[in-house]
Amino acid sequence: MHSKNKNGAWAAHVVAIAVVCCWGCTFVNTKYLIMGGMLPWEIFACRFLLAYLAIWTISPRRLFADNWKDEGLMCLLGITGGSLYFLAENEAVGISYVNNVAFIVCTAPLITVALAILFLRNVKSSWQLIAGSLLALLGVAFVIFNGHFVLHLNPLGDWLALMAAISWAVYSLLMKFVADRYSAVFITRKVFFYGLLTILPMFAVKPWQFPLADFLRPEIWTNLLFLGFIASFVCFALWSWAISRVGAIKTSNYVYLNPLTTIFASALFLNEPMTSVAWMGCLLILSGIYMANKAKGI
Repeated sequence: MHSKNKNGAWAAHVVAIAVVCCWGCTFVNTKYLIMGGMLPWEIFACRFLLAYLAIWTISPRRLFADNWKDEGLMCLLGITGGSLYFLAENEAVGISYVNNVAFIVCTAPLITVALAILFLRNVKSSWQLIAGSLLALLGVAFVIFNGHFVLHLNPLGDWLALMAAISWAVYSLLMKFVADRYSAVFITRKVFFYGLLTILPMFAVKPWQFPLADFLRPEIWTNLLFLGFIASFVCFALWSWAISRVGAIKTSNYVYLNPLTTIFASALFLNEPMTSVAWMGCLLILSGIYMANKAKGI
């Protein structure tokens, strides 16, 4: 029995690493779709629609939360973790280098901690937390400096990426109020639903323009299937399984491998340059987030 549990834990670690590697590649998939002519909100709508339809196969059949307050929280989760987050991120990917966007979005855990210190009484600051945060922010500065002065990027992309990080941080804090009362599958299905619902106003501003016939192009449908079924639906199911085996904290630590995956994927498929300055920024970000995450009182 002990050996079986040990093997199950080992498998969960491998699965968690595989999921994070998959998520690190999604920036590249999005870049391909944008270059193929899709608008960011068109990509988001297709991705979440595929994931929403797929998650019904494993989701509880209940339609609503226990009360309207919780249903409102689900809607906010759909906005901050869905429509607003992905719209900002996808727009950033469209006008900036994938590496820059991936690194800046990875500051979300630090922003989450900062907001938690400000608004949650049970989270306390410490020197380790502050030092780790500053180290990671220095790494972000290295990456942005590399972008503006070496790669000549549009600063708007960096700000949109930062907006996505803030949105995800708010999403993470809101999750605390529902995670202990609803299943992860139910919450995620709600995020997919309200994410789709709240992206609809974008189509009133800019109607759908991507030709339906172009969905038959291999570079379009293959990337959409990857984003919708693999990166959203399958990875969520595997991530939930890994958490049930080794716990949320150990599983979440693997998220910090995300930028490394993005570096290799963008270099391999998009031929994006990666200078020594950006590599240094990557190391500083990962070290800072690790240090902040190890701080007591968070």
